[in-house]
Amino acid sequence: MKNIIITASLLISSLMFAQKVEPKFEAVDNMVKATYYHDNGQVKQEGFYLDGKLHGEWISYNESGVKQTIGEYNKGNKVGKWFFWNTDKLSEVDFSDSRIVAIKKWSSETLVKN
Repeated sequence: MKNIIITASLLISSLMFAQKVEPKFEAVDNMVKATYYHDNGQVKQEGFYLDGKLHGEWISYNESGVKQTIGEYNKGNKVGKWFFWNTDKLSEVDFSDSRIVAIKKWSSETLVKN
């Protein structure tokens, strides 16, 4: 009996933590705003679709809710400046039609000295 209770408890707790949080989609003007979630319920990514393609600003977050990436799409193509945060580093990547044009990197030490 004790083993059955322990097994049932483990099964229930594993099912609770294995739940996936479904993405949320909502119509905004002529686009669809999409919000995707980490398994812990924190926002993972948010942005827009236009005619089924990524469009406009997209932002990605880690499981703690800290911003990791921000960038712009134009009908599915990466364009403009994208920013990538990684602990104490920041990378700025310039895109044109999803091709990398330039990359700049900063660390927290560089930012403090300037």
